[in-house]
Amino acid sequence: MRVIKGDRSVEIEAPIERCYEIAADVESATEWQGSLKDVEVLERDGERRPLLVETESDAKVKSVRAVLRFSYEPPTAIRWVQEKGDSKSLTGSWAFEDLGGGRTRATYALEADPGRMLGLLLRGPAESKVRDFLLGDAAAGLKQKAES
Repeated sequence: MRVIKGDRSVEIEAPIERCYEIAADVESATEWQGSLKDVEVLERDGERRPLLVETESDAKVKSVRAVLRFSYEPPTAIRWVQEKGDSKSLTGSWAFEDLGGGRTRATYALEADPGRMLGLLLRGPAESKVRDFLLGDAAAGLKQKAES
């Protein structure tokens, strides 16, 4: 099975600080990121931000669990890497670009190696549907939340 990867950018009518703040509030992401079903913070950093988080996501073909380690670069980036989970590997990020005039470009990126078992469920057209669902859902959700 090959690696599933991609990114999705949206332009948001909100300042970069607001977009970053929403994305960095990992515990509330289930409210606006439809594929994310559950978030449990296992460890926090010195600034009380979620550092180690267990998640459950709807990957269309199966619910997928992962323990993710987050890092923060306010207000331009948030990154995460899977420490353990149903996928063989998973990394992701948010990148934020100030467009001026209170507008922001937000880019959500994922790279996952589903591994052999999960990979069997993601053959052919299912792979692109899952990728589009995961990427588009997060980007559109952030835009909607930031502009509301």
